[in-house]
Amino acid sequence: MTTIARIETFLVAPRWLFVRVETGSGVVGWGEATCEGRSETVRAAVDQLAELLIGRDALRIEDHWQVMTKGSFYRGGPILASAVAGLDQALWDIAGKHYGAPVHQLLGGPVRDRIRVYGWVGGDEPSEVRDHIAAQVEAGLTAVKMNASGKMSPVASVAELDGVVARVAAAREVLGEHRDVAIDFHGRFTLASARRVAPLLEPFRPFFLEEPVVPENSHLIGDFVRSTTTPVSTGERLYSRQEFLPVFQAGIAVAQPDLSHAGGITEVRKIAALAEVYDVQLAPHCPLGPIALAACLQVGFATPNYLIQEQSVGIHYNLGAEVLDYCLDKTPLAFVDGYVERLAGPGLGIEIDESAVRAADQRGHAWRSPMWRHRDGSYAEW
Repeated sequence: MTTIARIETFLVAPRWLFVRVETGSGVVGWGEATCEGRSETVRAAVDQLAELLIGRDALRIEDHWQVMTKGSFYRGGPILASAVAGLDQALWDIAGKHYGAPVHQLLGGPVRDRIRVYGWVGGDEPSEVRDHIAAQVEAGLTAVKMNASGKMSPVASVAELDGVVARVAAAREVLGEHRDVAIDFHGRFTLASARRVAPLLEPFRPFFLEEPVVPENSHLIGDFVRSTTTPVSTGERLYSRQEFLPVFQAGIAVAQPDLSHAGGITEVRKIAALAEVYDVQLAPHCPLGPIALAACLQVGFATPNYLIQEQSVGIHYNLGAEVLDYCLDKTPLAFVDGYVERLAGPGLGIEIDESAVRAADQRGHAWRSPMWRHRDGSYAEW
């Protein structure tokens, strides 16, 4: 019996929201509906969406996705899309367990046997950047991503621009010619400042330049794309094919939907197909937990235009728990020479330690986004 009998949510450290869906026959699927800084709000949305699912067949995934996303006059946005994403992942996990196959087999079968991963590195000074990147290289990674800067003035100063260049130069020095560094602008730059700094970074051959403008200014990203020969990426704050279409048309090279924000496996597969039409590669955003990472990888093993996968082992946000702490078996998500081997287990391919999750939910978390201000007291993008 694949009827959905129970839906639960768990707010667990460091900043994640897990979703558990159970069928009448006892099959359990897990999803991750984390929306950083807003997970309590998403939790309420999951509870409301559960009214549409309880008592229905868990295997009707596409139908459930359609109802959850289009069954209300008001739709879309990060809260609802994240709630749908967590439930969608859990339903795919159930389907895989029901059929005894990993999700990527249900998506058409594998197109690759391993997926390259990258890690995030911090550091405000070039010397710190060198140390953090050296640690990632020592861990076997062949690619890293770093912030271009901290908070930026609306019109970047010479010192701010030189600081960006110095940090990227330090990264390239450590990485050499055979490893990659992606530069995350994080929406902190105005278009004018982003266009000014991009040519200065070209000698260091970045893997890609991420989110040069805030998502609400996606109509400007084409101007940035035309200002540089470096591949441009965006998408962690875009939640549907409709929101990705304009940036594809503007010429981005890499799309970064988040499997826990952009409607889950069901929608990201469609975003990937649309991306392929525009010769765009997929590199999903995932500074999150093990369920989100497993969901990303399942899509990646079945998606031809999949470039690389972000993961957050050791990221500075992980206070109170690490990515693999809630996994009964950590080996499926182990890194081998900078890659994750194809997941073989049914469903999402990982086993969640339910007792650890329930205990963590009792402690909860209240993670919030940092707030920055400029010297004059005005709000600064973080």
